[in-house]
Amino acid sequence: MPPRVLIVDDEKLIRWSIAERLAKENLLTTEAGDGASAMEAMTREPFDLVLLDLKLPDTDGLTLLKQFQGQVPDLPVLMITAHSSVDTAVEAMKLGAHDYLTKPFNLDELVLSVRRAMETTALRRDAGERLREAKSRFGFANVIGTSKRMKEIVALARKVARSEATTVLLRGESGAGKDVIARAIHYESARASAAFMNITCTALPDTLLESELFGHERGAFTDAKNQKKGLFELADGGTLFLDEIGDMSPSLQAKLLRVLEEKKFRRVGGTEDVKIDVRVIAATNRDLDKAIRERTFREDLFYRLNIIPIDLPPLRDRPEDIPALVDHFLAHFSREFKKSFKSVTPGAMARLKAHPWPGNVRELRNALERACLLAGGDVIDETDLLLGRPGPAGGSEPFALPPGGVVMEELEKSLVVQALERSAGNQTKAATLLGLSRDQLRYRMEKHGLPHRV
Repeated sequence: MPPRVLIVDDEKLIRWSIAERLAKENLLTTEAGDGASAMEAMTREPFDLVLLDLKLPDTDGLTLLKQFQGQVPDLPVLMITAHSSVDTAVEAMKLGAHDYLTKPFNLDELVLSVRRAMETTALRRDAGERLREAKSRFGFANVIGTSKRMKEIVALARKVARSEATTVLLRGESGAGKDVIARAIHYESARASAAFMNITCTALPDTLLESELFGHERGAFTDAKNQKKGLFELADGGTLFLDEIGDMSPSLQAKLLRVLEEKKFRRVGGTEDVKIDVRVIAATNRDLDKAIRERTFREDLFYRLNIIPIDLPPLRDRPEDIPALVDHFLAHFSREFKKSFKSVTPGAMARLKAHPWPGNVRELRNALERACLLAGGDVIDETDLLLGRPGPAGGSEPFALPPGGVVMEELEKSLVVQALERSAGNQTKAATLLGLSRDQLRYRMEKHGLPHRV
């Protein structure tokens, strides 16, 4: 449907001229000669833009502007004014008007102003919708847990999100959900409209990690053909999540400390400081106190990061959260696999609660994903769970070694073939069944000479 424009002006000729010109632009128009008629039109139909005269018989444009904003806060309004009242038009823009036009105005210029205002508003609405969607996906509603400890963690993280804190330290075992808390803090903060950038500090060698974090200038090293902005610069105004900070090298720790203290840095090969405003959320599964004693982690950096520490407990210490997590993941995989997984049987739930979960929530998620792929119906039972039995050290032993032993290459090939058959050739699902990435699965398929379609 074409956009609708409300024209509010007490001069009928002006309203007619504007309406005729906008009709040529495929815009629908409604006319109002006073404030009362304008308000009546606003309650009767939605508009995409309002052209509003400052001088009206029964009211003034500023009063009407406030009323419009009360009804539709993001409605773009273009003020129409005489030369003598430009100051008032500027005041109207301070109150939320998008722009103003002075009489007599050129109709072509008016069309350009109308188009710009609607495009700007559409972009703002799209950005707002994307932000609402991101908050829905990553906000605190996605931090699942009914235990007292998890409720305390969420309450603290909410306070951090609303605060001006620029450093946060998340501690906990791998898979405990540190990345989930980091995203929730960002997307429920005033920084949510800016970028959330993240990097795992062990994923790259020092030289590449430094370039990723701080960027580099052209010619800084052999392959630096162009200037590159680093993650700190890209996250300006937003959040940078540094995972596995405990494994960062001492030399990079020193540079990170400078950024945190001075809010500025230099690109690799650069000579000028770049100022930034970034919230840094660092995470580690290491014992930093021990690392400090062993001189592998800087004590001054620890105290700079540890202003607001949040410790996430392992899943085995909060088994009461498992039912809620199971419901959450079943709903997620129901949407992803276009099925309807209703629940797990009491026996399956008992096994899930008894499992030690060395991989924490990430392991639970993967186990339920495999179960959903294997399940024949809409209820997950014990036979769908590939958890293994507890081992002597509290771990798990997924498969028992036969008395006669096995040939590893043949066993690997057989498992790959079975996974591909169960997933009807879907490599992503087959990789999930085996606890592999898709690339790792493809490597094994090529190694064993398996066709891409089994």
